[in-house]
Amino acid sequence: MTGSKKILLVFLLCSCLSFFFFSSPHAQTQELRILYVNDFHGFAEPEKLPGKDEPQGGIAYLASLTDKLGKEKPALLLAAGDMIQGNTWANLFQGKPVIEVMNAMGFDAMVVGNHEFDFGQDVLKERIHEAKFSVLGANVQGLPELKPYVIKDVAGLKIAIIGVVTEDTLVATHPKNVAGLTFLSVSETIEKYVKELRSKVDLIIVLSHIGYSADMMLAHKMKGINVIVGGHSHTKTDKHMLIGETIIVQAWEHGLVLGVLDLKIKDGKVIEANSELEGIKPASMKKHDGVASIVEKYSTQISALMDKVIGEAETDLDGAGVHVRTQETNLGNLIADITKKESGSDAAIINGGGIRASIGKGDITINDIYSVLPFDNYIISIKLSGKQIMDALEYGVSAVELKEGRFPQVSGISFVYSRVHKNGPRVEAITINRKPLEQNKIYTIATNDFLAAGGDGYQVFREAIRESPDFSTNGGMIKSANVVYNDSGRWLRDVVVQYITTQKKIAPSVEGRIKETVCNEDICQ
Repeated sequence: MTGSKKILLVFLLCSCLSFFFFSSPHAQTQELRILYVNDFHGFAEPEKLPGKDEPQGGIAYLASLTDKLGKEKPALLLAAGDMIQGNTWANLFQGKPVIEVMNAMGFDAMVVGNHEFDFGQDVLKERIHEAKFSVLGANVQGLPELKPYVIKDVAGLKIAIIGVVTEDTLVATHPKNVAGLTFLSVSETIEKYVKELRSKVDLIIVLSHIGYSADMMLAHKMKGINVIVGGHSHTKTDKHMLIGETIIVQAWEHGLVLGVLDLKIKDGKVIEANSELEGIKPASMKKHDGVASIVEKYSTQISALMDKVIGEAETDLDGAGVHVRTQETNLGNLIADITKKESGSDAAIINGGGIRASIGKGDITINDIYSVLPFDNYIISIKLSGKQIMDALEYGVSAVELKEGRFPQVSGISFVYSRVHKNGPRVEAITINRKPLEQNKIYTIATNDFLAAGGDGYQVFREAIRESPDFSTNGGMIKSANVVYNDSGRWLRDVVVQYITTQKKIAPSVEGRIKETVCNEDICQ
């Protein structure tokens, strides 16, 4: 072999080795930034939180921060569900403004949350078609517009994003909104796609709307997931949780913070992770001009009507999620009282999860009420036996530790419960209009059509309606001899608006309708 040929051979060999060592994505450390939000619920404008002097949140400010952080290194922008429904700004346009904002921000993917179904499947399909990003729902059968996963190439990294939503969606929205759909096992669905994708990608992200506790259980059970970006439980995780090799994050609610997860990846493994929640503080931040114009466009359309003052709250009205799902509150009492009074019923039971915001002392606007009661629910009153009422209350407090939406807010009813009995009866000392409950007596109980249809798992109402031989439904409307009041022509929020307009001033209080027996060292009080 001549000298020149030897030199050429050595050159080619070195070139091949150089390409192998320096061009292979698995032989060098790569960076990825994951920016994430969850449970936005259409809260586009900054909001003033109880106990805080300055407003927080505001999607135009969050968008500006997202834009800045996303330019610093290779990044993904993800949403973990419950984005398009909740606040009036979104609800009056059935979520369309939220999709418009997300398009402007350049989201890469979102998973549907249970509340994405609240406007019905036809509207959800419209929102999916409008989205310039992937809308995921791997465990949803019957809605082909939802993709099970998407693979993104970010700076040479192949990243699979799998989306799953809670199996409880069947009872977490009105049943008519999910008619014909099947919600498959989350863990079995994830297992299927992890097996399919693990060898094809560098990183697997699960975009989850199942709740923080369920995310942790999933990570314990399932290997092969690098990151779970979660939602549904509105959990504020200031720093990520690491279970095995799975990183779990969640970013509170309402766009009050932006989640930031920075990863270093080598040989297909995460070798370093850093996370934080960046607070959205309008006083010290800039707006994203494009997003701000979208917010203003829709805000202008609703402000003339929604900003109308209808009355005055002489005290703060407590609708905080952690309270209405665990205890009696004055706002829960007010809404339950209006539900009872309007229907002329013996009592009322509503779900704390249906109350979505607080109202501060002072002027009350229509917008305030629509924010508190964002769902399209109406009042219905049902004949229930005392035993059925007892069963409903028992069910209502059965998961108080988990702060689920089923927790009852009541009117005309008082009761005592204890968390000590995890599996046995918790409720006692029930009264109806200050008289002891009679198990065989028939009472009229007002609620909303969501619970009447079995929403939040309240099968007692659903079964009582269906017991009637003339039971039928037509277009979601209920007919039953056990239904004694059915105001399907007015939303509950509009009834509340009319009540406050008439009363002018309101000052509901906590009256001891719901009492918890607290036990310490075998002594209960």
